[in-house]
Amino acid sequence: MDSHSCTLIDLGVVKEREFWQLLEEVLGRTYGRSLAHDQVLTALDDMTVVEALADGVEPRVVWNVLCDQLQIPDSKRWGKDHNAPPLPAK
Repeated sequence: MDSHSCTLIDLGVVKEREFWQLLEEVLGRTYGRSLAHDQVLTALDDMTVVEALADGVEPRVVWNVLCDQLQIPDSKRWGKDHNAPPLPAK
């Protein structure tokens, strides 16, 4: 990677594609995909992951809510090769 290359996660942006990659890396493909369809996210009006993404909720928000609800620590939620993206500027 050259000095000008960076990932979307490095920039604090989690696109839906990266969301699904993280889901599979952290939770496993089968379990993660099952949770995405079945797990109700109480902090997101009882929507599932799939419903929240379809409703336009930012993937980074959905990921953090899911990880918080499943009590996945920060040290594990971004996968083995990723750092947590910075919080968006307000």
